[in-house]
This record gives sequence, C-alpha cells and structure tokens, in this order.
Amino acid sequence: MTTTRLREQLGDRLVLPGDEHYDRTRSVWNAMVDRRPRMIVRCATADDVAAAVSLARELGLEIGVRCGGHSVLGMSVPEDGLMIDLTPMGAVTVDPAARRARVQGGALLGALDVAAQQYGLATTAGNVSHTGVGGLTLGGGMGWLARQYGLSCDNVVSYELVTADGERLRVTRDEHPELFWALRGGGGNFGIVTEFEFQLHPVGTRAYVAELTYPLEQAAAVLRGWRDLSADAPRQATFAAALGRGLVTVGYVWAGPTEHAADLLPALRSLGLPVTENVGELSYVELQTREDSPEGHAYRRYWKGHYVRGLPDEAIDAMVEHGDVDMGISLQAYGGAIAEVPDDDSAFSQRDAAFEYVAAARWSDAAEDAERMAVARRTAAAIESFASGAYVNALSDEGAAGVRRAYRPEKLDRLTAVKTAYDPENVFHLNHNIAPAARS
Repeated sequence: MTTTRLREQLGDRLVLPGDEHYDRTRSVWNAMVDRRPRMIVRCATADDVAAAVSLARELGLEIGVRCGGHSVLGMSVPEDGLMIDLTPMGAVTVDPAARRARVQGGALLGALDVAAQQYGLATTAGNVSHTGVGGLTLGGGMGWLARQYGLSCDNVVSYELVTADGERLRVTRDEHPELFWALRGGGGNFGIVTEFEFQLHPVGTRAYVAELTYPLEQAAAVLRGWRDLSADAPRQATFAAALGRGLVTVGYVWAGPTEHAADLLPALRSLGLPVTENVGELSYVELQTREDSPEGHAYRRYWKGHYVRGLPDEAIDAMVEHGDVDMGISLQAYGGAIAEVPDDDSAFSQRDAAFEYVAAARWSDAAEDAERMAVARRTAAAIESFASGAYVNALSDEGAAGVRRAYRPEKLDRLTAVKTAYDPENVFHLNHNIAPAARS
C-alpha cells in the first residue's frame, strides 16, 4: 500500500516520519526511548483502532499501543512498526446516579479523577495523573483507594475490546468470562481496550498526607516502627515510605473524609526526630497530581520492583545499606480490600503482598545510562531474597523471567490458554508478553 493511498484513506490521522507532529507523537515518558515507527495512526474511534490493526497486519508491521506512554521500556513505540495512538480517545463520561464512569482507552488518570470528583466520586487510579488509564488498569492498578475498594482492575465492570482479528467485543463477567478474567491483571496481551466502564465510590473531595523525613542513621529504627504501624492502620490510610540520598521519609496518605486522618500522626512522630515534616489536608485531585512534576517526561528512567509478603528486620537492614544511593527506593502498603478478592477471581496474582518495593532511577545524561541501570539492579537485588513476586506494571527488562514472577504457574497456564484463543499469532506482543501455545 503506497503512502499516497494511506494518506487518502486515513487523512490527518496518519503521522509519518518527517510530519510536523511525528517526533512529539512518538515521544514517551522515558526519555531513553528513541525508536522510530514507520507510521503512527491516531485513532479517534474503535473503528479506527480495528482499521489500524488490520492495516498493520496487511503490511506485516509490529503493533505498539500508546495510551499514557508510561511503560519504562517504551513498548508503545515499535521500531519501524505501526504505533496505534489512542490519545485522541480521551473522553470520560460519569453517571453519578449509577456511580459509573465510561473511560475511553486513551484517557489519562487525571481526566478520570477530575470528571468523577465533580460528584465526590472516585475509583482506584494510581497516583500520577498523566499515566494512562489503560496500561495501569490492565496490569492491575494500584492507587491510594485500593486498600478500601480494591485495585483498578477490581473496579472494571466492562471492557470494549478490539481483537487481533479486528473484531469488536464487549467483555463482562457474563460475556467472554475467561477474557474478562484475563484482562483483570493480564496486561495488554489480548487486544486493545477502547473503553472501560468503572464502578465509582463516594469518597468525598478531601485527602490528608503525613510525611516525616529522618536522617539515614535513624532509618532502620524508623522503618521498623513505620512497618508495625502500617499493620494495624485503617483502610483509609495507605502507608508509604521512601529511602535514598541519605534520607528516609515515612508516612501515610489518607483518602476520604478526614475527621480521623490525623489520629495516626502522634504514633508516627514518636518514631524518631524528623528533620522535616509535610503534614496537612488537600483536595483529592491535588493528591492525585502532586507527584506529576517529579514524574515528568524529560528524564531517562529505569527501575526494578518486588512484592514482599512481609518486611522483616533483615530486609529493612538490607534496604538501609543502600540508603545513600542517588535514586529513590519506595515502599507502598497493600492489604485491605486488595487481599479480600479471591486469588482466582482475576489474573492479578499477588494479592497476599504486604508491600510493593521499587528502586527507581532517573537522570538526564545518556552517558550515565549503564551505571544508573546497574545501581538500580544492585539496589533491588539486595532484598530479592525476601521477595514473593513482582507487579507486572513494575517490570522492566526481565523478559519471560519477569512474567513468571508476576503470575503464579497455574495462572500463567490459564493466561496462555486465553491468549491462544484470542491472539493465537501473538499480534499483540510488545508488552510483558504471554505467548500463545505452540501450534501442533
């Protein structure tokens, strides 16, 4: 198919090398990613998506799917392939009476938060507003509401999906139930979701943050005390900690009505002598956007992550030994409603985790790539013996070994069966891939 014919067929939805918006459209969150698709199709409807899939298959091109572009590997940007850009599909429609939101496949978390908060509603939706709803939700979806209402994927009522054959499906617990199961944590392996329908919850419009920062010499004792407080925390409170550059910050985020939000603060303050405090009330939308600036798109990035079922003193000591690294080590508490969903209810496979651990580096100079990545690997390796698995959205370059860490064997077998049924040729493989069964 010639470029002229493509232009006639797709109009300004087609972006080619040399076009005015080509470089901007192929740029993603990790500045290390500098791949050049042969073409980009900016999709405004599900029919556009189906047509783009068919076009890629006709031309024999790999398919990458862009929502928010937050994959640390930049998997939405296929070298010499076809990028399906969903960002024109960013609408969110809220039904406050039914407490439901319909969210197009290219929408960002911030659009969902703003639309739902007009009615004092929300659903679990990460903590960086320019993350794509699609990528977050298909991998599971952690956020400040998860301990109260479950992961993002636990709040999906239905999906509208384009398959590898270009077929459009509505997927619910009753319609294509195995596919519904797989989409709840199985990543982008099974098709392109053009619309999510979410359950919303009455959370109000306020939140509360308590963060206390201590010098590294107090880190071991402070983290032990923080861990113990987290075990008994109410579900409105999600405990979080950060370590690096000679400091440790511990605290919690309280999502929802704030009458009792400060009740945990005296115990937190008793853990040591902080050098700084960040304590106070803010709007829920402000909570969801406050990490946007440090998570901006100008940096080169790499990370390694683990799930841990507990945080023994030995794991804390191993973390503190790396507390002076020039990068961020973070912990976020799980439990609550996340753990109450039966394990076999969804593809998401780590509901017994107590904390998620991530060692994340960011820098600007390409000459530092190898060393920065090596430091992140060494830092995360220090507590790998305590890990129980990994979050698929926090995988980087682990390949098939990482996928095996994210899904227990019986779930991986079931996911493989769903993949074989809906994408037997592995058309959608630029992801943390679950390969279909080999054909006999």
